[in-house]
Parts: sequence; C-alpha cells; structure tokens
Amino acid sequence: MTTAYYDFGTAAERWARAQQFFEAQEYVTAAGILEGLVAEVPEQVGPRLLLARAYYHSARLGKAETELLAVLERDPVEQYARLMLGRTLERLGRDGDAAPHLRMAAALAGEFPTKGETV
Repeated sequence: MTTAYYDFGTAAERWARAQQFFEAQEYVTAAGILEGLVAEVPEQVGPRLLLARAYYHSARLGKAETELLAVLERDPVEQYARLMLGRTLERLGRDGDAAPHLRMAAALAGEFPTKGETV
C-alpha cells in the first residue's frame, strides 16, 4: 500500500478511515494514516491516543510509549493513557516504571485499595 492512500482526503475522512482500520485490527495501516494526522494536528489527544493504541497492538512498544508520554504531557489525567503506558512498560519488562502509572490509572478510575491492601 502506498503512503498516498494514508494522506488521501480531509482530516475527518482520514480519522474515520483510521478508526475503521483499527476496528478491523489492521493496526499497521491505521498507524500509517494516524501518523500523518497527528503530524497535522499534534495538539489533539484523540488521534495521538489511537495511534499509541495501534502501535501497542502492532508490538511497536517504543513508539507507543513515546505517543503515550505525549498524550500525558497534554492531558496528565487521561486515565486510559496512564493505563496503556503502564501496560506498555510492563510488556517492555519495565515493571518498576509501570507501577506508578498503573496506580495512578486505578486512582483516576476510582479504584482505591481497601484498608490493609497494598498496591
């Protein structure tokens, strides 16, 4: 597939196409479309978060980490990005780095340890 397909159409059309590819589990194609979209509108969290998810599911974990850190820089309380970053770091074998993000994701979701329970 050529990159011209990734750049074809308006931003809204590319966003919709990327979502369709993601839902069809065509993560590499979805990422190809989203990379251009994120470059075009870097301040928007939605496309960047979907790009991170596409990278995660296509095992491009370093790229997923980079995008998730960018999402959290823009929105530090984005619960799903915190959870994904924790899971990404776990897959990279960095459990110690993952733990604070997983705890924060749980807290943002309203999941607090009960008395005597450690996290």
